[in-house]
Amino acid sequence: MYAGRESVAQGLLFVTPLVRTGWTARGGSADGRRRDYRSRRSVVTWRPGGPLRRAGLSCCPLHPPFRGRGRLSDGPRLGVMATDGAPSTTSAAVGNEVELAAAGRTTQGVPPSDTYLKESGHWIADFAEYADMYRRSVREPERFWTELAAREFVWHPSAAPTVGDALQANFDVRHGRIEVQWFRNARTNICYNAVDRHVHAGRGDQVAFHYEANDVDDARAHRAITYAQLLEMVRRMAQVLRDAGVQRGEPVAIYMPMVPELPAAMLACARIGAVHSVVFGGFSAESLAGRIADAQCRVVITCDGVMRGSKLVLLKQVADEAIALCESRQPGFRVHTQLVLRRVPERLPHVTMMPGRDRDLHQAMAAVDLSAAAAPATATTNGAEAVATDGPLLAADVEWVHAEEPLFILYTSGSTGKPKGVLHTVGGYMVGAASTFKYAFNVRPDDVYFCTADCGWITGHSYGVYGPMLNGATQVLFEGVPTWPDAGRLWAIVDKYRVTHLYTAPTAIRALKKAGDAFVKRYSRRSLKLLATVGEPINPQVWGWYHQVVGDGRCNVVDTYWQTETGAHMIVSPPVRGFQQKPGSAGVPFFGVQLAVLDASGREIPFQPGVESEGLLCIRAPWPSCIRSIYGDHERMESVYFKPFPGYYLTGDGCRRDGEGYFWLTGRVDDVINVSGHRMGTAEVESALLRHPAVAEAAVVGMPHEIKGEGICCFVTLNDGYDGSGALRDELVQMCRREIGPIASPDRVQWAAGLPKTRSGKIMRRILRKLAEQGKHLDVASLGDLSTLADPSVVDALVRDYVEE
Repeated sequence: MYAGRESVAQGLLFVTPLVRTGWTARGGSADGRRRDYRSRRSVVTWRPGGPLRRAGLSCCPLHPPFRGRGRLSDGPRLGVMATDGAPSTTSAAVGNEVELAAAGRTTQGVPPSDTYLKESGHWIADFAEYADMYRRSVREPERFWTELAAREFVWHPSAAPTVGDALQANFDVRHGRIEVQWFRNARTNICYNAVDRHVHAGRGDQVAFHYEANDVDDARAHRAITYAQLLEMVRRMAQVLRDAGVQRGEPVAIYMPMVPELPAAMLACARIGAVHSVVFGGFSAESLAGRIADAQCRVVITCDGVMRGSKLVLLKQVADEAIALCESRQPGFRVHTQLVLRRVPERLPHVTMMPGRDRDLHQAMAAVDLSAAAAPATATTNGAEAVATDGPLLAADVEWVHAEEPLFILYTSGSTGKPKGVLHTVGGYMVGAASTFKYAFNVRPDDVYFCTADCGWITGHSYGVYGPMLNGATQVLFEGVPTWPDAGRLWAIVDKYRVTHLYTAPTAIRALKKAGDAFVKRYSRRSLKLLATVGEPINPQVWGWYHQVVGDGRCNVVDTYWQTETGAHMIVSPPVRGFQQKPGSAGVPFFGVQLAVLDASGREIPFQPGVESEGLLCIRAPWPSCIRSIYGDHERMESVYFKPFPGYYLTGDGCRRDGEGYFWLTGRVDDVINVSGHRMGTAEVESALLRHPAVAEAAVVGMPHEIKGEGICCFVTLNDGYDGSGALRDELVQMCRREIGPIASPDRVQWAAGLPKTRSGKIMRRILRKLAEQGKHLDVASLGDLSTLADPSVVDALVRDYVEE
């Protein structure tokens, strides 16, 4: 294959081989006004009639600057050939467009609700408009995203995003360091865009959060917080952080429950250019210590304690233990400030506060004199107010940061056991989170949105804080759990606040389904317009219950696929006229997302209408909110996501693309079972098992088999009223044979009182795999760190029952 260069002459486009010169095209505009090329050493830009100039380096202090090695691959460029046998981005993008065209023609599936379409105004008229926007986003990504960014957000007047500097990227490890930069020369502040902007626009009295505390009768805690009130809270907290010496680019650990001070702390960090690292408030001292130490956080924000259901969790005690662990293991490291929210003083009247380190958060915020911070000057750009801060910053004023400066570190599980600190930056993440929220959920100004995710996870970041607030939404912030004091709690909240949009996980839906329809029918739920799911594939039967029972058949169901690393939705089921929902399918790619299905050898399987294909789900070009690095270990990011298949980002998930362009997730790549030489996704077997009325949950893993090589082991949790028996086992085996085929016959069905889940609801299949592989010889100590499990005792029960059977 050639490395190509674009030439424009009299409106014609040529591809010229330049292999010997060492230059590779990065593409440019159709009118020939700008062309970027890459040498083996640097990036240069050429304008017709002008000299070559070297591009600038990264301004992000948390990962090394872009050194300009290798090819920039930032999206489709007409006529540019890719190297090393990879498909050109042009032909690949056209393939994705054909997928959307096929999806737009299908008559199969569930059509969008007429009630929903009539009652809701829409940002996108129909699926044809969605497909057109997608086409523009992959053919002209720089122009598409720059126009959206300039239209939707406030940027510093002297550093707004431009098409010419919208994207610099290398997406192929064969050509050097992986690097992605969006709007790198622009400056903005995501806190200003999420809060101040709405207040300045006259919407300060709009409710930002309806806070619903854990205890139903805790009237003191339940309250509505307007955007104006939130702005004051954030400004005070930002000044407290500044007084503690927090600098721009410095990581701050946040270990709190779902209280208003949690999103306020995130926004306060963003306001001053600090980097927040939110740790789920249910993690152990060991897990928290690892995250504090890895990011070298010298300031921690925590809480005395919290009621989670009927259980009191001592967060301050855990945080103290974690800090002690960090300081004992790293001589010279010290957490110099811990800000403590007094959430449950009536239950914990005496909390140990270390002199010189610990401060009461509310007392510190109350002591801030906001009048001492003069109102910042304003300048107008594109019709929106922007704070001009070229001079010295005053008190809690906004820090205008470069778009590629870090926003947050969020730790996610790794295959090696050590959590990965995923790093996201300000500008691209802001654009990605906001645009996906707007177009995937279609939340309008008079709607009330409710995301059940904790801010300790990426869903809580993107769709519990930043996405909704960047769109000025009103939302519910829920401190408790969906099943306490009973399984009707979510539906009570829906009626209480007239929730229109509900976003939750299939795990929660299955638990509520198991509790029975009576808890749902007790409440009207008439305000609901749209239901959405996140976290894992949703089984068609669970989808049906969500749609028919919870939504009374009148609400659209939007499934979403994405990851901590992607920052925002990659695949959605857009709630627009003309798009048929297929229960169990994640849908179609979101704007700018160039999906690819690869076979085991790494070859891309092109889409053909009417032909189904299955393989590894990859992404072939950068999108705004994609991962920038693993904190402190950029090489690990490259090894995990980019080296397995050069030129592609490997999601780690398997998928099936049907003949109409819809994508179906089949499970993690390492959750694929090879039975008698046939590859089988565990999600497919689990889906078959869940069709049986007796089954509440199921997890499937491979197990050694002397004939097949690998057999199928199923861990099954039963609904109330059913007992595990040999007859029921036979029924489940026959159901899998019927639904999938004889090859899918389970070799073992193990009854389980519970499955090992993280606190975000994900099943830790590595535990089940080891148990299935080693059986009675399993050494529990070999399972590694179990601190992230919601209930570690489940493991002991699984081992005991497995060995005893």
